[in-house]
Amino acid sequence: MSTVELTKENFDEIVSGNDFVLIDFWAEWCGPCKQFGPIFEQSSEKHDDLVFAKVDTEAQPELAQAFQIQSIPTVMIVRQNIAVFAQPGALPAEALEDVIGQARALDMDEVRASVAEAQESAEAQGGSGQ
Repeated sequence: MSTVELTKENFDEIVSGNDFVLIDFWAEWCGPCKQFGPIFEQSSEKHDDLVFAKVDTEAQPELAQAFQIQSIPTVMIVRQNIAVFAQPGALPAEALEDVIGQARALDMDEVRASVAEAQESAEAQGGSGQ
């Protein structure tokens, strides 16, 4: 499967409509992004059950800002609407495959429980300071 371009217009539809999305935040002027691009594309051909998407940070600054992208390339994995991985830097092919394998192996019930626990803790801390 080839990669899809994510924009602020289609982001929610693509990310919410798919259980497992890999996102490459990149820019045309970025040398490491150009080196990583073919690795990302080759991986997309190996994993046709996953959605591989690219965000051009120059064309979509709102998306880059929303995810606090500070350096590119940055790879992010979103499973069931939860960001489970985000790392700046061009990953070698083996490392990208390893990260995909780890993300596939996650127990999403445990992840959701952990997220809920963290949110409750943050709300409790925020509420006591007021």
